[in-house]
Amino acid sequence: MGELSVKPQEGRTEATPSPIVNEAAPEANTKQDGGSGRIGTLLGHGVAGLRSPRSPRRPRLWFEILLIAVSYWLYSLVRNAVPEQKAAALSNADWLWSVERFMGIAVERSVNHTVNSVTWLIVSMNYYYATLHFVVTIGVLIWLFRRHPGRYAPARLALFATTAVALLGYYLYPLAPPRLMNGGHFIDTVMIHETWGSMASGNFKQMSNQYAAMPSMHIGWSLWCGLTLFALASAPWARILGLLYPTATLIVIVATANHFWLDAVGGMACLAFGYAVSYAWYGALPHHLPKRIPPKPAARTRLTAVTRRPKSEKAAAGRTWPCGRDRP
Repeated sequence: MGELSVKPQEGRTEATPSPIVNEAAPEANTKQDGGSGRIGTLLGHGVAGLRSPRSPRRPRLWFEILLIAVSYWLYSLVRNAVPEQKAAALSNADWLWSVERFMGIAVERSVNHTVNSVTWLIVSMNYYYATLHFVVTIGVLIWLFRRHPGRYAPARLALFATTAVALLGYYLYPLAPPRLMNGGHFIDTVMIHETWGSMASGNFKQMSNQYAAMPSMHIGWSLWCGLTLFALASAPWARILGLLYPTATLIVIVATANHFWLDAVGGMACLAFGYAVSYAWYGALPHHLPKRIPPKPAARTRLTAVTRRPKSEKAAAGRTWPCGRDRP
């Protein structure tokens, strides 16, 4: 008496505690883990994007024209602003000439006198030196822009890096060209034949640093043009011209007494540096990159696939189950 007892009825099973409390925490943890996992994935892709080589962008004509104009203006400004250390430049020229004689390659004077004896040939070389340096380089840039837009930016970067490191050479190592050496007995073909428009004659002489011969950008730029044409041109004659152009330029710079052989070696070294910079930035040499720039939606689709959950997961998350449970 006075005691109340409750006995379970036969045939019934005891009700188990509701699993809502037990499953709530794991569900919350699952959601948190999923959110943090997606954030980690996005951060991982971002870091990988920073470490991976850059992809060339589609070149814009107005930007490229402005960039080339401003870059050449800065190049001319810096190059000509380098102090014309005449004494040091002449001393370096004498030393370089003695090194070439020791190496047995000091034949610039013989080439200079031989070609100068043929007036039409040396005058043609003078105009070659004064004009094609710019005309051919700009022409190759335009050809790349129109026919190889995916390779244009990497090739342009190689050319710009080549020119930038050449400016450092002009500043650190002033060098007189052979035609301005004291007692070198070279013929200044530009002055004798009065080549119009040359930066080494007339009023133009005051606009250009005459003691910036090392390295030779005539070789650096012409070799860049030649290698670009040889690697990318489809016509055999264009590829042959690509190889002949820097070869002819080398003969011209020596015959006109504007450079030593070793100046050409300096130009080649600068071009190698330029290609190294382009390779480090884009992960490949220009001619190994795609000819066309891939469309942007492809990259956008990949990013969307990473951030978007599958539809089945969304449907399961939004479904209502009996007994106040999210899942059966």
